[in-house]
Amino acid sequence: MNRRTWIYQSFRWLAGAAVVHQTIGLFKAQANTSSISQHNLPINSNNPNTAMSFELPALPYAYAALEPHFDAMTMEIHHSKHHAAYVNNLNAALSGTPHADKTLEELMAVVSTLPVAVRNNGGGHYNHSLFWKLLTPQAGTAPSEALMAAIQEKFGGLDGLKEQFGKAAMARFGSGWAWLCYRDGSLHLCSTANQDNPLMDIENEKGCGGFPLLGLDVWEHSYYLKFQNRRAEYVTAFWNVLNWDEVSARFAQATR
Repeated sequence: MNRRTWIYQSFRWLAGAAVVHQTIGLFKAQANTSSISQHNLPINSNNPNTAMSFELPALPYAYAALEPHFDAMTMEIHHSKHHAAYVNNLNAALSGTPHADKTLEELMAVVSTLPVAVRNNGGGHYNHSLFWKLLTPQAGTAPSEALMAAIQEKFGGLDGLKEQFGKAAMARFGSGWAWLCYRDGSLHLCSTANQDNPLMDIENEKGCGGFPLLGLDVWEHSYYLKFQNRRAEYVTAFWNVLNWDEVSARFAQATR
């Protein structure tokens, strides 16, 4: 073998070795990525290769869409940080348990038998998922004829509802929610602590059970950047962005 042939063959061997090395490295990287991604996913108890079903819902409007009543920064933090944490923590609390495939409503119905992490984070996920639907940048929505009749009968009109609802929201000490519910054939107002809600079996004993038509988050994270300690102003602002179409649809569902 002359010198030129030896150099040529050596170059081919080195090039081939480099390709093999890169290929092996690529397969290792893909394997590691697959392993990491699987370990980062909450595991479904019935299928260890699938993620849990609970996900952070996208908002049907931009974070700034409710200005000037609800500010963009609060909406972004409230949705992308607070609500996202409830979803992640709920998935973690349910992972590998017999309750992993239950719906939120099914979890709420037996929450007294479940760990406190499911109560807190499941309630947080349900409450916020409903809350975003109850808000709209569209002005001028109004209660349906049937809902308006029920409001008139129970509260004497919209002004009476707003006054009584405001009292429920202001009377909730610390963190919680104010609710308008349908129960036993009529409307009623109540409030719950923390992330509890009227669908929870524990609320039947506390007097706030029923089907939630609308709810207002009165945790400070929902208003403090804009309103600071002025919760009453936040409650008033809520009526300017309330989606009465959604409330009316829920009333029709409850009275069907």
